Amino acid sequence: MWRRALLAAALAAGPALAQDGPGPNLVIEVDGQAQGRIVIDLLPDVAPGHVERLVTLAERGDYDGVVFHRVIEGFMAQTGDVRYGKGDRAAGRAGTGGSDLPDLRAEFSSLPFERGTVGMARAQSPHSANSQFFIMFAPAPHLNGQYTVLGRVIEGMDVVDRIRRGTGQMGMVDNPDRMVRVTVER
Repeated sequence: MWRRALLAAALAAGPALAQDGPGPNLVIEVDGQAQGRIVIDLLPDVAPGHVERLVTLAERGDYDGVVFHRVIEGFMAQTGDVRYGKGDRAAGRAGTGGSDLPDLRAEFSSLPFERGTVGMARAQSPHSANSQFFIMFAPAPHLNGQYTVLGRVIEGMDVVDRIRRGTGQMGMVDNPDRMVRVTVER
């Protein structure tokens, strides 16, 4: 419960308090138009299955080289397609795959989708999240209670803000930025 209270206080207080996230932390080295490091405080007390999945895929190296395939100005940046989001596979298919692990059951909470919130992407079924996740550029209350919140950016929102944007309604990105290396700090 203390962790949920800490996150609620961090969301209310803004970036200053959010800097003290207890982890585990997902550390993303980004290259492309945006270059730098993004640190995400993962929330195992809020979404244990989803956090475990991101940690597993990061520790296996599955996220290394994956592109930010869908980036919508004023909304979010999406990445994490470990099947089709790397190298030549990224052309045209990124965003249509997942991992070799089974889909996850939803772990919805009352945590809001605010700037810096990290959520798990899914298909129409609430229980279809697998490996893809997104980082919010701005609040999106219409996502509250509909997608799993699993973390919050505690460092590098300036890097997130520089990620190359996509075009059109779906925000698909030509020549996308990528996660060069993704690690876990405990």
